[in-house]
Amino acid sequence: MVTIKYPFFKLNIMGQQKATTIEGDKVQAPSAETATTSKRKKSKIKLTRGKIYVQSTYNNTIITVTDQTGNVIGWGSAGRTGFKGSKKSTPYAAQKTMEDALNRLKDSGLHEVDVFVKGIGTGRESAVRALQGSGLTILSIQDHTPIPHGGVRPKKARRV
Repeated sequence: MVTIKYPFFKLNIMGQQKATTIEGDKVQAPSAETATTSKRKKSKIKLTRGKIYVQSTYNNTIITVTDQTGNVIGWGSAGRTGFKGSKKSTPYAAQKTMEDALNRLKDSGLHEVDVFVKGIGTGRESAVRALQGSGLTILSIQDHTPIPHGGVRPKKARRV
């Protein structure tokens, strides 16, 4: 077998590559003392009461956490939690999304919430159940699902 030599690796005729190391600076692994764990930025917003909006559609569940005036503090969706495709619309995804959204707001000091549910998706109840299991005090749960009053204009009458 014929070998052609290059500066950094050897290439055989059959296309197989054999890597060689280049002499250089030795890199040491960081010790346990110098390695710092990634710390999240502490929340500057401190509040005790807030609002949680759960929007549940056929395709996704979106959760928004606001203060009393409506300024968004944090949010989460099934896609952000890591679910893709049709798995985003499942009740399990809504439960994990609520848990993920509340974990992001642990250091904000939120204790009492009003819940507003909107939409007809499968994740409505499971998101509220996950919220009840989180230990927050739920003051009220309101349904803000839009309901058509007059509906759309009907088709014209068929003439035979």
